Amino acid sequence: MRILFIMATIAIMALVGCTTPPAERPRASAPEARPCCRSVEPAPSRTAIVRTAAKLVGAKTIESQGRRIAYDCAGVTRAIFLKHGIDLYSGEPIDPHANGVRIIHAHIRQQGTFHQGPVVHPGDLVFFDNTWDFNRDGKVNDPLTHVGIVERQEPDGTVVFISRVAGAVERYHMNLALPHVHKTADGRILNDYLRRKDVIDPADTGYLTGELFAQFATRIGQ
Repeated sequence: MRILFIMATIAIMALVGCTTPPAERPRASAPEARPCCRSVEPAPSRTAIVRTAAKLVGAKTIESQGRRIAYDCAGVTRAIFLKHGIDLYSGEPIDPHANGVRIIHAHIRQQGTFHQGPVVHPGDLVFFDNTWDFNRDGKVNDPLTHVGIVERQEPDGTVVFISRVAGAVERYHMNLALPHVHKTADGRILNDYLRRKDVIDPADTGYLTGELFAQFATRIGQ
């Protein structure tokens, strides 16, 4: 399935979590019935997944032929895998009010594996908690609010991942060995900001990727 880029600008005024608002949350789709004699498609390579993700860097909107794709972190991640025949929204029914990130997480529980690193591979998924106040209760208690795709891991352990965060699909950094450090003394980014600061945030609120990290996941083989 070929991903088409639409040249349009979405004005987003602040860095927030990527989950779709309640009225527009995607629903988990039922698995498609497969004819008994259909040949099995070969699994995509990690290189192919990452190449597709990299081509989206800078995109303002995204559309996948034949499917409505939400322009949020989960929708972009889904579209990348759809290009290679994997629908991250497929699987057993879950909470009908789940956001896209939780739908993908449920899919991985059924058809993939989770891990905590520290070694990760291109094409792995990375999940985050508390990237915004999803339930709007003023507390830091919002699991699974962001997802991205690992592009590479640098020699110092910094993970570079691709995700839609603010105004476009971009590359972000995360270093789990130094989760509270934004930049090194020489200006190299270790952890990008993933949550917008608010004066009403509790004292224990994290804002950097390393502070908000939840887990990695593998959907395709090596």
